[in-house]
Amino acid sequence: MLNRVSSISAFVLLSFCAFQISAESLPEAPPEKVGMSSERLGRIAIVMRKHIDAGNIQGAVTAVARHGKVVHFESHGSMDEATGKPMAKDAMFIMMSSTKPILAVAAMMMIEEGLIRPSDPVSKYIPEFGDMQVAVLKDPADENISPYQVARDNVPAHRTVPLETPITIQHILTHTSGILSGGIGSAVAERIPRDTLASYIPKVANTLLDFQPGARWAYSPGTGLDVVARIIEIVSNTPYDEFVQTRIFEPLGMKDTYYNVPADKDSRRVNITDRDMARFRQPTKYFSGSYGLTSTAEDYLRFEQMLINGGELFGNRLLSPRSVTMMGSNHLGDMYRGFSQKDKGQGYGYTVSVLLDPIAANSRRSAGAFGWGGAFGTRSWTDPEEGITGVLMLQQPNRDAQYDFENAVRQAIIE
Repeated sequence: MLNRVSSISAFVLLSFCAFQISAESLPEAPPEKVGMSSERLGRIAIVMRKHIDAGNIQGAVTAVARHGKVVHFESHGSMDEATGKPMAKDAMFIMMSSTKPILAVAAMMMIEEGLIRPSDPVSKYIPEFGDMQVAVLKDPADENISPYQVARDNVPAHRTVPLETPITIQHILTHTSGILSGGIGSAVAERIPRDTLASYIPKVANTLLDFQPGARWAYSPGTGLDVVARIIEIVSNTPYDEFVQTRIFEPLGMKDTYYNVPADKDSRRVNITDRDMARFRQPTKYFSGSYGLTSTAEDYLRFEQMLINGGELFGNRLLSPRSVTMMGSNHLGDMYRGFSQKDKGQGYGYTVSVLLDPIAANSRRSAGAFGWGGAFGTRSWTDPEEGITGVLMLQQPNRDAQYDFENAVRQAIIE
């Protein structure tokens, strides 16, 4: 009996060790094994060098996987021109709004567990949001008009009207809530210290909404999704940073993703010439669902690979396939027109844009692909039709570099 127990214990230990080993790195394969061309993937380095030589970007890390196998993972240029340090594959990047899809997965977990519903009014969890008002132009008095963008130094005469429908979790996840989204309410809002989610979010309810919930898509860059992060704290009884660490980062082996980067990893941060990066690196206790993470290309490739796998990686299931589909599906009909309000062929899911028509959108992704990016140039996406996940890490936004990377990935597909 003792020998049998010892054998079982040994098996469990070996199984655990096997998991640890498998979680250390994503499997690799020659591109041709998964229907891609090695020669054509080599064009990624060529286009990145073109943008580096032109001064568009200082450096980049690029990663591509297909059918669960990494086929490309390279660094380009410099991570610190002042010291001449070349870009490293494990360089750490400020993710800005690339933080947002993490929040979507956390929210989908709570939806799966029945702790929240997309249709739930925010006021169910944070009562202060039940009495918000919407800012509209003072004239005409018989029509409630909410301008799309309003500058703080040029606020038109305005008045307030009550909510026509409660703000829901779905409104926030799809950027249709009207919370600090660039209109009159944003322009007249007082700046509130962001100490913690618990202290800040109830005060957001004192601001005016920019439009009636559900009336339009307008990006809430730094606040809307934080409301959902606070709701996750409430229903899970766990601080948001601990939630994403234990429920998302650790199961996926995302060992280099942080709100507060440890001192022993500080040397891996990318430094951009002529930009003060220090203000984005201050220690914080405000753990935003909208921004704030620092991460690596490998960690975000793991995250995207989990999504394309239908919610599972390394034997750890974070979501069901149906939940991933819900996150990456268009929830807004033809309402989403991008930041310019002129984009075509796209929809919007939970924190991610969804490609509906590649031709109309002039996109290098396939229909059904979904993803998001950050203000400093980071971009990652999942393309279920092609079985591809892609990650581009930049710290200087450059649309041409982003397009050329995705084009190089697209043209490397040969099967």
